[in-house]
Amino acid sequence: QVQLVESGGGLVQAGGSLGLSCAASGRTFSSYTMGWFRQAPGKGREFLAAISWNADSTAYADSVKGRFTISRDNAKTSVFLQMNRLKPEDTAVYYCAAKGPLGSLRAGYSYWGQGTQVIVSS
Repeated sequence: QVQLVESGGGLVQAGGSLGLSCAASGRTFSSYTMGWFRQAPGKGREFLAAISWNADSTAYADSVKGRFTISRDNAKTSVFLQMNRLKPEDTAVYYCAAKGPLGSLRAGYSYWGQGTQVIVSS
C-alpha cells in the first residue's frame, strides 16, 4: 500500500514553467513504477509520463514529449514532473500514480493521489 500526495500546482502564463511534486508514503516506494496523468474538464484521464522503479526507463505521451520531464528520488520517496513551455491546453488536474515494477509503464496503475490543479492562462 502506498499513499500519494501531489503539490506544486497553480496558475501560470502560457510559455511558462511549473514543477509538480508527489510525496509517497511507504517503505517500498523504490519498487514502484511511478506515473503522472491529467484530466481536463469534460475529458478522460490522460497518461503523461512514467518512470521505472530504478529510473532506467521513462515514457512520455506525444503531447508532452520534449516539454515535460519526469524524475524521482527514491531516498526522498518522491517523484517530480517538470513542465516547460506550458500551453493553455495543459490546463487540467494532474495526478500522481504508482504501480508494481512489471508491465507497461503506461497502464495498470493501482494507487492514485488526490490531484493538483494546473491552470495555464493565454
